Amino acid sequence: MSGSISAVILAGGEGTRLRPLTNTRPKPLLPILGRPCVEYVIRSLADADVDRAYLTCGYRSQDMVDQLGDGRQFGLDMRFAFEECPAGTAGAVKLLEEELDGTVVVVSGDVLADVDIRSLVAMHRRKGALATMALTTVDRPEEFGIVGLDDDGRIFRFKEKPRTEEVFSNLINAGIYVLEKRALGDIPAGEKYDFSKQLYPKLLERGEPLYGMPLSGLWKDIGRPRDLLDANLRMAERKGMQISVPGAVCSGRIVASSFHALGCDIAGPAFIGEGAVIGPRARLSSCAVGDRTEVGASALIDDSFVMDGCSLGDGSVVRGSLVGRGCRIGRGVQVISSVLGDGIVLEGEQRVEGRTIE
Repeated sequence: MSGSISAVILAGGEGTRLRPLTNTRPKPLLPILGRPCVEYVIRSLADADVDRAYLTCGYRSQDMVDQLGDGRQFGLDMRFAFEECPAGTAGAVKLLEEELDGTVVVVSGDVLADVDIRSLVAMHRRKGALATMALTTVDRPEEFGIVGLDDDGRIFRFKEKPRTEEVFSNLINAGIYVLEKRALGDIPAGEKYDFSKQLYPKLLERGEPLYGMPLSGLWKDIGRPRDLLDANLRMAERKGMQISVPGAVCSGRIVASSFHALGCDIAGPAFIGEGAVIGPRARLSSCAVGDRTEVGASALIDDSFVMDGCSLGDGSVVRGSLVGRGCRIGRGVQVISSVLGDGIVLEGEQRVEGRTIE
């Protein structure tokens, strides 16, 4: 097997289930602890000594180029490929076949993957595999492709989105693959084609050496608004620490940049962004607060994600909700179990519950 490693990051989806948050940005750029979601998997690729990464774009592709540039800040050479029409996970890689060589890592750019890809590549090479699939465990395997492994880590069974009675494993396909380039020869050119639904079953039936390995690190699907909130909270728990900030009573694990605390309580897991201002008697718990967001006196943020540049008035309440960039929530307004798109303004002492506002 060749020593070179190239990568393809699949990032062309529209993130329709995350609207209205994806109306103004592609899903891979949604923030996790203040960084674009896709940045975590790019850094994981760099740590695995990937030489060059191709990022496939579709929806709002210019946003991706503007945000990520040439990848030098991550330690690799990143190039962009633009899909005119969806080609499927394997079809998108097939389009880049002439650019790829050696061992190829394929990753999804719209899940949170702060994971150890280096070990996955090492196992792939040690086993002499044609393809190796990263695996993780979930509570609801019916929503994913499930995998059966033998004692050597070889895949002997695979089922995409099984019915409940068909579930034989809670090990699922994490959407990260290591392939030898010759595997791409089994992907037909010019048609929509999928790794898990078509290529892997084909290779398995032919008896090719396919392996699976449980991932080390944090992998989290962010398909729905609640998933995006949970991803931020889990990363804050993973990366945070006990901190001491003048003007704040802090407990639990917190990730924070330089922010201003004026006599508030913050209970982790939590993330507080650069330049945020947290007013007197404000209470924050299990939440992420973006850069330059201002939180008024006696305001409450609980189990919520408030993005960059928002303003929360005195006595306002945000609970179980996601609030897009640049929103203004007036004095005494309550936002409960809701999703607000960017730039929403709520004034007057009103209660918004169980709503999605664009």
